[in-house]
Amino acid sequence: MGLFDRFRKKEPEAERQVEQKIDHSVERTRENWFGRVKAVFERSTIEEDLWDELEELLIRADVGVATTDLLINRVKDRVQSDRLKTPEQARRALQDEMVQVLSLDNDGRAPASSTTSRLLGSNGENQANPTVVLVIGVNGVGKTTTIAKLAKELRDDGQRVILAAGDTFRAAAIDQLVVWGERIGVDVVAHKPGADPGAVVYDAMLAAQGRHADVLIIDTAGRLHTKFNLMEELKKIRRVLTKVDPTAPHEVLLVLDATTGQNGLSQAKHFTDAVGVTGIILAKLDGTAKGGIVFAITKELGIPIKFIGTGETADDLAPFDPQTYVDALFA
Repeated sequence: MGLFDRFRKKEPEAERQVEQKIDHSVERTRENWFGRVKAVFERSTIEEDLWDELEELLIRADVGVATTDLLINRVKDRVQSDRLKTPEQARRALQDEMVQVLSLDNDGRAPASSTTSRLLGSNGENQANPTVVLVIGVNGVGKTTTIAKLAKELRDDGQRVILAAGDTFRAAAIDQLVVWGERIGVDVVAHKPGADPGAVVYDAMLAAQGRHADVLIIDTAGRLHTKFNLMEELKKIRRVLTKVDPTAPHEVLLVLDATTGQNGLSQAKHFTDAVGVTGIILAKLDGTAKGGIVFAITKELGIPIKFIGTGETADDLAPFDPQTYVDALFA
């Protein structure tokens, strides 16, 4: 079982709480856009103008042109092949296809890469070394707060967690992570502002091993003088990690701000090209009326969304489940 799979093994009450968080996070997008999408199917017959209206609404909800075309073509094919007669049947087919897109067309599941899953499984259960999670993203997306939420979830699940303040270019970032660490009861390895991020990461790795930590989560810079410098710095951090543990990092999680919409896609492509990304954490989803961006992210990047931010407190992080998310959009 992978480390983050433990988030999914919830008791019924905890599962209900997760569903409530997701439902709350999509409230604005449901009221503004997907309520209208649902209304498109409230007619007596399937006609051409249904598809035209559906296309416009999905694009305006930030699903993206390419992903919208894919979804509509798949539903049209289902109407033909399954001999669907009513708009209600077509709507259910649309929801099924949305789940498949969010699941990376893998039977309703949104998996990490198989290599990453194996690393997490063996590292978390059979080896002494910690599971290393590298968290990346541009400044302002809520990266440090998201790290704190993730650390609290893991700590509450019985994991010993250490945080590394790898964004040494902003004193505020170091201070913020230290404050969060004190608040949630997690150790933080930090140097002075302007220190070499590689040195911080190296010390944090040794500390995590020496203290028998289960998980090391590393914060990173989100902005340097140029995009090239930022990506080179992240590559350097990866090289430092591999000197201590050749298999690290075991997860590279990219934090995206849901309110940036399609602009987040270009950010994700740059980070993926530079250091590889195993999963997305979509922050501030509750702050946007265009939650359709999750479909564009998953389909165009081929990277699973693993968590969503559902609010401002340390408990406002929910494991992303495609079926639950789509059900909430059409509730």
